[in-house]
Amino acid sequence: MSAGRGERLADWFDGRLGIHTLGRKYLRKVFPDHWSFLLGEICLYSFVVLVLTGVYLTLFFHPSMNEVTYHGSYVPLNGVRMSAAYASTLDISFDVRGGLLIRQLHHWAALVFVAGMLTHMMRHFFTGSFRKPREINWLFGWLLLFLGLFEGLFGYSLPDDLLSGTGLRFVHGALLSVPVVGTYLAMFLFGGEFPGDDIVARFYALHVLLIPGVMAALVVAHLLLVVHHKHTQFAGPGRTERNVVGTPFMPVYLAKAGGFFFLVFGVLALIAGVATINPVWSYGPYRADQVSTGAQPDWYLGFAEGLVRIMPGWEVTLWGHTLVLGVLIPIVVFPLLLVFIGVYPFLEARFTGDRDEHHLLDRPRNRPVRTAIGAAWISLYLVLLAGGGNDIVATRLHLSINTVTWAVRTGMFVVPAVVFVVTRQICTGLRLRDRELVAHGRATGVIKRLPHGEYVEVHEPPDPGRLHTLTAHERPGEPVGHTPRRAVAGPVRSGRGRTPGRSG
Repeated sequence: MSAGRGERLADWFDGRLGIHTLGRKYLRKVFPDHWSFLLGEICLYSFVVLVLTGVYLTLFFHPSMNEVTYHGSYVPLNGVRMSAAYASTLDISFDVRGGLLIRQLHHWAALVFVAGMLTHMMRHFFTGSFRKPREINWLFGWLLLFLGLFEGLFGYSLPDDLLSGTGLRFVHGALLSVPVVGTYLAMFLFGGEFPGDDIVARFYALHVLLIPGVMAALVVAHLLLVVHHKHTQFAGPGRTERNVVGTPFMPVYLAKAGGFFFLVFGVLALIAGVATINPVWSYGPYRADQVSTGAQPDWYLGFAEGLVRIMPGWEVTLWGHTLVLGVLIPIVVFPLLLVFIGVYPFLEARFTGDRDEHHLLDRPRNRPVRTAIGAAWISLYLVLLAGGGNDIVATRLHLSINTVTWAVRTGMFVVPAVVFVVTRQICTGLRLRDRELVAHGRATGVIKRLPHGEYVEVHEPPDPGRLHTLTAHERPGEPVGHTPRRAVAGPVRSGRGRTPGRSG
């Protein structure tokens, strides 16, 4: 029987691209089932939404600071002189069909993308999935988060409204605080005296071309390394350092992933349709002699704003040069807080001497020091975030802004230390409770009288699966990396499979 046209076409492509071989190898890749793995998918799908909506917005946005007179649908600003960038943003919001929805969808997706990346990285941090051999993939994820912060800043600044212009004034001041070269950096970036004539065009090129291209490359590299190392998984019956237990990519996981993509897209579209964000028409065009009241950055840069607001206005003069420490110190501390998270896998490996490969995840309670460090870092971030809105906090709580500022200054040092100690103690207590459960079982509330008259409470031992999870961290690790894959291969059955070789 001769092959059909479709089969011949498939054979033609397979002979040149090896599609069948790749499909046979990767379409049956096993994915573990756990809700926390959805966090990474939220990041990926939000990034896709950002790209799609960004392409649409570039068709109508004019990245120019040339002055024009606005004549559009928003009557309160008719006849007002403004930049072409701000005028095109108004046109997108009021005159382009679906423009306001796409603008808001793009902005909400950006917020969810950064929130998803931060939460996703914290999940990896607390479970220890950054350990060997995944340190490079951790750095890729960290770079995505770092670039995402600046990508959001650049996009936030493009409309050239009064709120974003106030943020650009902050950027300009931060650049000027850099010793020796600060004035040159500010001049080159802004194309002249603030606000300059080129800043929007330059940020536009960075926002739509350079940084998204780098981020897309990092996403691809990140996913390729996930495939190479295979997925990590939580300890449980049948799960070892040499296998992955879960569902195959095709068709089970692919169907779930497709449905989840549309769910994320739908939720973002719903939020964009009912919740206003960044109403630039309310702020008006940027003018250098005005400052928007209550100006706040997006939440992910609020901690950087907080560092500047709580820093005393210190200045020192050295060799005829004035160092504005009130701004210079915060812009040095800001990246250091992020760098600490990026290099933590290497610090932990150095101080613990752990050089082994790890494919099973930790329960956070079983690593009390690491968990306490992560909780302390989050508490510091939240304290600084409150400092970034000290004026809003003072207004809402009817407090003096000086009181709020001093509370944040004190909390910056006290709160992380307290959180570290308390978190470590909580983890230690939970570990002792687990040890008690393993040794004596669960109290049933049933009282039994013994033959000699003593009354005791009946304890029920945990089921084998629960017992395995509670004691997995106490058993010696299995050797990995030198075991032949064929020796540990297992079949995929009933929707749950084991892939040969190392798990990821």
